[in-house]
Amino acid sequence: MRSFLSESLSTASIAVGVAMIPAATHAACPLALAVYGDAESEAGIDFRPTMDAVTVTNSFKMVLDKGVVLDGIVMWTSGVSRPHGSLMYKCPTGDVTGDELAACTVWQGVVYSADDKGNIALLAAESTDAPQSLIFPDLGPSLQMSSAFGANGFSKLPWDVFLLKGCQE
Repeated sequence: MRSFLSESLSTASIAVGVAMIPAATHAACPLALAVYGDAESEAGIDFRPTMDAVTVTNSFKMVLDKGVVLDGIVMWTSGVSRPHGSLMYKCPTGDVTGDELAACTVWQGVVYSADDKGNIALLAAESTDAPQSLIFPDLGPSLQMSSAFGANGFSKLPWDVFLLKGCQE
């Protein structure tokens, strides 16, 4: 029969051994597969690969309540480089005119990111690690004035900040 001291030392050595095993680290999620959510309205953003698009650096869908889906893209501007985002609702496909595209665009602006310490940066390309949060300035007010909002559309306005929720497999 083992002594109490021997049993206690064995238990202690197991506990120390377990504590010394490095915690499993999760691989960083590339932005192209990141999933974000807004706690205020339950809106979500699912990024998807751009499939080597020449001008589009990021593609995503924003899902709002009542099943309303907005298509989003980010393109870097020339001159003063900025990640210019656009959210579109029920845009025609194929060859579209600038007027048609303007009519279905419900939000546009610079997309910012923030890390876990609150450092703000411009949204990077899809191959980079997903930031902790995304910022879409004036998103709610713009969407409230859109054709997607109201009786036949969504009813809960998202806030400007979306937090990283996970990574698509």
